[in-house]
Amino acid sequence: MGFVFTTTRIVFVLVFGAVVLNFFVGIGSKAQVLPPEEVLALRTIATKLHNGYWNISESSCTNGGFNRNFTTDFYSNVTCDCSLENGTVCHVTNIQLKGLNLTGVIPAEFANLTYLQEIDLTRNYLNGTLPTSLTQLPLVILSLLGNRINGSIPSQLGNIATLEQLVLEDNQLVGSLPQNLGNLGNLKRFLVASNNFTGRIPESFGNLKNLTDFRIDGSTLSGKIPDLIGNWTKLDRLDLQGTSMQGPIPSTISLLQNLTQLRISDLNGSYTSFPNLKDLTKLEILTLRNCYIADSIPDYIVGMTQLKTLDLSFNMLTGEIPASLQSLVSIDYLFLTNNSLTGAVPDWIITNKNNIDLSYNNFTATSTPPSCQQSGVNLASSHSSVESNSVSWCLRKGLPCAQKARYHSLFINCGGSSITVDGNDYEEDLTKDGASEFYSVSEQWAYSSTGVFTGNDDAGYLTSNTFSLNVTPPDYYKTARLAPISLKYYGLCMRTGNYKVQLHFAEIMYTDNQTFSSLGQRIFDVSIQGNRVLKDFNIMEEAGGVGNGITKVYDVDVNGSTLEIHLYWAGKGTNAIPDRGVYGPLISAITVTANFKVDTGGLSAGAIAGIVISSCVAIVLILLALWLMGFLGGKDSENSELRGLDLQTGYFTLKQIKAATDNFDSANKIGEGGFGPVYKGVLSDGAVIAVKQLSSKSKQGNREFVNEIGMISALQHPNLVKLYGCCIEGNQLLLVYEYLENNSLARALFGREEQRLNLDWPTRSKICMGIARGLAYLHEESRLKIVHRDIKATNVLLDKDLNAKISDFGLAKLDEEENTHISTRIAGTIGYMAPEYAMRGYLTDKADVYSFGVVALEIVSGKSNTNYRPKEDFVYLLDWAYVLQEQGNLLELVDPSLGSNYPTQEAMRMLNLAVLCTNPSPTLRPCMSSVVSMLDDKIPVQAPLIKRSGMNPDIRFKAFEVLSQDSQTHVTTFSDDSQIRRSMFMEGPRIDSSVSLPSKHNGILEPSSSDKLLSDLYDINL
Repeated sequence: MGFVFTTTRIVFVLVFGAVVLNFFVGIGSKAQVLPPEEVLALRTIATKLHNGYWNISESSCTNGGFNRNFTTDFYSNVTCDCSLENGTVCHVTNIQLKGLNLTGVIPAEFANLTYLQEIDLTRNYLNGTLPTSLTQLPLVILSLLGNRINGSIPSQLGNIATLEQLVLEDNQLVGSLPQNLGNLGNLKRFLVASNNFTGRIPESFGNLKNLTDFRIDGSTLSGKIPDLIGNWTKLDRLDLQGTSMQGPIPSTISLLQNLTQLRISDLNGSYTSFPNLKDLTKLEILTLRNCYIADSIPDYIVGMTQLKTLDLSFNMLTGEIPASLQSLVSIDYLFLTNNSLTGAVPDWIITNKNNIDLSYNNFTATSTPPSCQQSGVNLASSHSSVESNSVSWCLRKGLPCAQKARYHSLFINCGGSSITVDGNDYEEDLTKDGASEFYSVSEQWAYSSTGVFTGNDDAGYLTSNTFSLNVTPPDYYKTARLAPISLKYYGLCMRTGNYKVQLHFAEIMYTDNQTFSSLGQRIFDVSIQGNRVLKDFNIMEEAGGVGNGITKVYDVDVNGSTLEIHLYWAGKGTNAIPDRGVYGPLISAITVTANFKVDTGGLSAGAIAGIVISSCVAIVLILLALWLMGFLGGKDSENSELRGLDLQTGYFTLKQIKAATDNFDSANKIGEGGFGPVYKGVLSDGAVIAVKQLSSKSKQGNREFVNEIGMISALQHPNLVKLYGCCIEGNQLLLVYEYLENNSLARALFGREEQRLNLDWPTRSKICMGIARGLAYLHEESRLKIVHRDIKATNVLLDKDLNAKISDFGLAKLDEEENTHISTRIAGTIGYMAPEYAMRGYLTDKADVYSFGVVALEIVSGKSNTNYRPKEDFVYLLDWAYVLQEQGNLLELVDPSLGSNYPTQEAMRMLNLAVLCTNPSPTLRPCMSSVVSMLDDKIPVQAPLIKRSGMNPDIRFKAFEVLSQDSQTHVTTFSDDSQIRRSMFMEGPRIDSSVSLPSKHNGILEPSSSDKLLSDLYDINL
């Protein structure tokens, strides 16, 4: 069979073939390719840059051979314009090779890419000089930030008329700024910070009228800030930090009305007035730090309504803080550190939740006394010496010791955990915050930190060996604390004498390889006792590389009681390597030892005998004098114990008190405690008061009355109940307090149903923090160091805003700090007493920490610790907490009434902290200042696991058993009154030397009858 082709079919096939051939020829004629000369240039450029990321061919523009994306900051990108010559030819217009650690030089062959408009080689490891051939290109952007470019800026760059961005930050350029750069009429961004330029800003720069961003931080430019900056009216950002330029700031700065960011710092020259910035209302960041400004804060700042950061620190500002600053609602950071401001610290600052630093000023009053650990507000050394007796030690000039100076050494692992090196125990320093932070540890040492990192508000103040460097021992070189502006460490209550101060440094935030991360330069100053001992200190340079430890040693005199070590950033060095915000002073550890023979205070036997004999003679003479004066013996002894108290506090007459309380009308009775009933009253001036009356049946008596007045009249703190005064007439002993609208915490949590308050999580957290701050004040911040001894929910009162206030100081004990503990008769409330105190009478401030832990558990759970009801779904609360912690189910403790409306992370933090505070070993409990920091999430909570199996019998119940069986050892007077059944009580009994102790009956611990069942146990208990 054969094939037959007709003429028609043959013609059809030929026509179809011609059409197809023409189609493919058309496609080939419009192929988009790079010219051969650009291909050659790109290959040479890749070789000189040591760039292995490009796959170069004529078709690289269309086949993606140039582009590699690793992250948003690290990538290779080449842009081509293929619209030329009828779309058949491509030309390279943009080259971006960012964060790739290229190690070559900048090739002159860039000039062969004649259409090139952008060269961005940010964050590599390139060296060499800038080739003048770049001036042949129509460049719009030239960015070489974060390399090793050296030499000077070629003046020929001023001939690139198209240039809009010249970014040369963080390199090694030297010389003066070329006059010719003033010809860049289209230049918008000129970023040359962190180089080594000298000379002055050229006059020709006045022609750069299109500038929007000018940064020249960290260079040693000299001369005055020129008036020509007034020509830059389009400027959005101006950075002149850490130069060697002189003030004053020229008046022409007032013309820069488009500025949103202005940073000027560390000028030379003489004192000057505040510059006129009235019309700069768009400012969001204003930094005029260490600019020799001697003036008051101008009121016009209130017009800068968009202001987020205001830094006027290290000047000579005087006068009061303008009230108008309160209206700056956008402000996040306010730094007025190290000035001479006076007057009262405004209440709006004390209660502010933003970061405010007022440390090192001369304030003379504070209407609301702040605590030393004020959250977000740094007031360290902020008050003048005139007011020193009325404010906490931490607010006084120089941080003087509130007690006898007793320390003669100091070991701090800055930014790290506690470690032991060469037999010395270095204390941990793990507080996270530092923008406006003052943190003290038991009045032994403290630090004050100021500033926020430029370009990175979220940068941390602690660092570690994140690059896995081979860090030299000891281990304290593996961590560090840093700050963006100022970091001060203090040795507190140091004995007078000469000390050896060792400052340990190691650079651990840069790498030790040939990458851009190794190019950072950290430069800062160090002063000790106000004398600068290190200027322009560069850790890496001094130590010979990263990860290498270096120790600077100084002999320093302490003539008062405070040692001050100050690290300060003067605006020099890099601040964008390896990232924005990596700069500022950094320190790894501090070692301070005495250069004198330490006197431990021991006395010879003869001296002791002499003191004892002299004391005995003195006591006999004093007793004889008191007897002759009528103060000893007879019925007058009771009143003599109370004489003089009206001189220490306010005094009320019995007539005033009766009028205020309607003659102690039962309708005004708001509660009752072991002391006696408490009445609500209204004075003639309308002031509402609470009156605490000593009951004739009370066995607490005059001793506690005297104790409470003596203690609380010497204390003032927002979280302590305020004592207005007392009344002593006949057999009436009365205390007058502020009235707290919401009664006690116990009633709010587990009182009768109609009395309970619906406390949400933020309120519970606030109450817990308030109790912690109050105790931290009692233990560490007040002039008197006091152990409360009876912290419990009924002794925590709530004001109208549900702020916690600690009350009932009848059992409080003064803690002389040179004593390791107090041996005392047992007093307190069962269920809240620490085991070592309940069993041995061993009293330290850690007993209050234990009680706080119990109260914290009650706040979270909404259940009473001592309410043991076997038929309910929980057992003894603290025991239950240990069980749940062992099982990993602590969150089961959270009050069911909260539902899911609480942050689990905060709840776990508070519960773990409560378990830590109730550790059976007092040495493992934190101090209250640390508790405050843990609640504030400034330092981590490291609660050890308490296993019940290790307690046999449970140490807490053993404590109560010992109290019952061996009570004669601890108290002097006992009662055999009839027992009150435990089921009638909502909290454990309060015990003291005049109160009978609980006893076991049929194996059940029962309370004493002397602490009578009250009609409303959870009403106010002042």
